[in-house]
Amino acid sequence: MSQLDGELVPGSEVAPARSVRERLVAAGEQLFAEHGWNGVSIRTIAAAADVSLAALNYHFGGKEQLLAEIFAARARPIAEQRVSRLDELEACGTASLEQVIDAFLRPAFTAGGDAPFGGRVFARLRARLATEHEAFSRRILSDAFDDSSRRYVEALARLLPDLPEGELAWRFHFMLGTMVYTMADAGRIQALTAGACDPGDVDQALSRLVPFLAAGFRAAIPTS
Repeated sequence: MSQLDGELVPGSEVAPARSVRERLVAAGEQLFAEHGWNGVSIRTIAAAADVSLAALNYHFGGKEQLLAEIFAARARPIAEQRVSRLDELEACGTASLEQVIDAFLRPAFTAGGDAPFGGRVFARLRARLATEHEAFSRRILSDAFDDSSRRYVEALARLLPDLPEGELAWRFHFMLGTMVYTMADAGRIQALTAGACDPGDVDQALSRLVPFLAAGFRAAIPTS
């Protein structure tokens, strides 16, 4: 049932009105993803959310806290799923390199891609923060992912005992870059393949990304 001019209309429903806080989160996430941290003013966010500047400051104290809360809420399910998946693999005691890589990547493409966690808007937001040089952006990423990432670096080190610590760090860095670019879905692979390849297809992307990255982790160590 929905209401039209004071009457309920059979066969339809009215979506519950979003609160001021929810409107600010939705507007902020979209704008930060499109324009980055420096490209968005608090006035722009307030206008997009159709609220006053006072309301934004009341709920979040400014755009820095707004972005921090948005990112923390979206990132938490990803980090939690990563840790849970790694715990399960380590409990079995026979995890392969491919399984550990998949356990790291899959939550970013699933928990991070589902609508309740921000969908592709959050993927773009994460990609923007990962390429910005603001100390604040780096701190947000560190707060969200450093603990779970360290668990995976330790797991990879056990699987690749002959790989020096610095070399492992480089290869983990390359995995992050490949993951973020794929999640950002810039449209390049669709343009080059006339749409045949779609990073939005999680199974298609991971079935290629996991063995590619595993080969990179196993590659010979550079001599210079």
